[in-house]
Amino acid sequence: MDAANAVLALLATLLNAVVFALLVRRIAGAPISLVRATVAALIATLIARPVLGALVGEPMGSDGAPTVALGLYLALLMAFSVVLAMLLLVLAEMVIPDGSLPGPVELWRSWRSRLARGRRYAEIVGIVTKHGLSRFLRGRRPAGASSASERRELARSLRRTLEDGGVTFVKLGQQLSTRRDLLPPEFIDELSLLQDAARPLPWAQVHAAISAEWGKPPESALASIEHEPLGSASVAQVHAAVLRDGTPVVLKVQRPGIIDTVDRDLDLVKRLAATLCARTEWANRIGLRSLADGFADALREELDFTVELTSTALVATELAGTPGVRAARTYPELSTIRVLVMERLPGVPLGAAEPLLARLGPQRRGEIADTLLDVVMGQVLRTGVFHVDLHPGNILLDDDGTLGLLDLGSVGRLGEATREGLARLFGAIGTGSSQAATDALLDVVDRPEDVDERALEQAVAEVILRFGSGGPGAGAAAFTALFRLVSDHGLGIPPAVAAVFRAVATLEGTLLVADPSYDLADRVRTIGRDQLGQAATPARLRESLEREAITLLPVLRRLPRRLDRLTDAAEHGRLSVGVRLLADRRDRELVTRLWHQGIMTVLAATAGIMATLLFTVGPGPTVAPGIGLFWVLGATMLCIAVVLALRVLMAVLRRSE
Repeated sequence: MDAANAVLALLATLLNAVVFALLVRRIAGAPISLVRATVAALIATLIARPVLGALVGEPMGSDGAPTVALGLYLALLMAFSVVLAMLLLVLAEMVIPDGSLPGPVELWRSWRSRLARGRRYAEIVGIVTKHGLSRFLRGRRPAGASSASERRELARSLRRTLEDGGVTFVKLGQQLSTRRDLLPPEFIDELSLLQDAARPLPWAQVHAAISAEWGKPPESALASIEHEPLGSASVAQVHAAVLRDGTPVVLKVQRPGIIDTVDRDLDLVKRLAATLCARTEWANRIGLRSLADGFADALREELDFTVELTSTALVATELAGTPGVRAARTYPELSTIRVLVMERLPGVPLGAAEPLLARLGPQRRGEIADTLLDVVMGQVLRTGVFHVDLHPGNILLDDDGTLGLLDLGSVGRLGEATREGLARLFGAIGTGSSQAATDALLDVVDRPEDVDERALEQAVAEVILRFGSGGPGAGAAAFTALFRLVSDHGLGIPPAVAAVFRAVATLEGTLLVADPSYDLADRVRTIGRDQLGQAATPARLRESLEREAITLLPVLRRLPRRLDRLTDAAEHGRLSVGVRLLADRRDRELVTRLWHQGIMTVLAATAGIMATLLFTVGPGPTVAPGIGLFWVLGATMLCIAVVLALRVLMAVLRRSE
């Protein structure tokens, strides 16, 4: 019986706390979670009576019967409990804002992911410590590398750390290797050596993965498939196969569980970027959070093989009429998110094709390099879909010199305005016009509010001179200088534009493999001049005028009628200009919020002053033994003042958050 009474008492207390919490939430005037309000109400209910009793005592009638003093005391106790609960909520909001901690349901649902994240944190810390980078995890600022040899050693340790970190960190290092505006040359050179290789999966796992995607064994759709992979990377591995009609194909099969691994590591990368942006100025200056988001989106897109399927089909269509280069045909009916089936192109990787290139001769090698550059620049400036990672391993060279493009999972996409801006930039570089190049550059980057255009134009002129120096390797030096220029002048590089520079920087090494004497800078100048010449042809000018006319046609149709209305209003003296104050809804909300807070502040101060005056004047007429009317009114005004002040404080804390 005692246990049942205890349970009932506990339930009654909790119910009372919940009802009291709803009242406090209403009075507080702020969206407070019910759990937090209930806890504050429960604590206030438990401690309000002892605290108030210690302050003013507990009046009781001589025979224990209700009295006026007891009623006033209970009213005071209730008001004191409300004030105490609101005070606890304000203190809690100052220390731990509402919503900054997960709720019990969310905490229960996410405990497994949090545990896995903690294990991954520990694993990464172990890898960092193993390669001697643990000093960068400490609170104080570590000593930097003062010499080139120290920077090379630090870059080597970073590369090994990223390699041991897994696929996400290898991909991150590969992307950082193209950001010459962010990292010193020693780090760029070392990160460029990152290899995305992994131990091959057993055939049983590959067979199970294909069967799960197709809903049937691979033997039912293929005449044969090789169990030994042609290549194995951290994301997928490639197997040669033959279709039922005898067509040789390749199957790109995604590693099981790789998506969960990448999602977990991307969460760590984004959290680290957010932490650095909150604590450092340089991270905000380079837009580290947006870079991390862009990297995460690109990597998730690379894991969706349907994106590569679409990109490969689009590029193959664009190259259909281009002699000397092709992309593989795809098979959508056999391809899924995790399995991609493509035509097997003939040839050997360009990086291993030196004997074949030597047989083709210097002239043919130069033609192959020209074809490859023309294809990439055409993709960048015309179609808008371009191969970002054309390293020598992603290009096949056939016996007759035909090129085959592979691995179109990593592609960039450019809008029409960006393509036009880049075309003008390359054209200005080709003609040597620093002013036109500066204007075009400002059109394709994120321009800050204040930029010294005179200094920027001078720096662009120096970059153009680097392009004019010519010779093998001059292109990489010129694009590196362009990256540095953008960073030094506080200009932000959109991810799509950064992908263009990454593609060109990667492509120069590939072009030098095809032709060691190839001059990328001179060829870029030639392409730029050709772009300007093509833009000035009658057909292109007519096309541009037609496009602009179509855009302006609706405006032109309405213009005469509007001009007629304006002239008629001016003629009859009805023309006026009306400006509505606070027309924007956000401005009205701001003024209303400030007005309400100001009114509550004035009322709180007024009630506090009145309470002080009532307590100072004296007890006044007696309403109960030892209790004056002025004291009752003073206590009431004091409670009102405290509640209003706490409401204002809660609103200020919520708004600052």
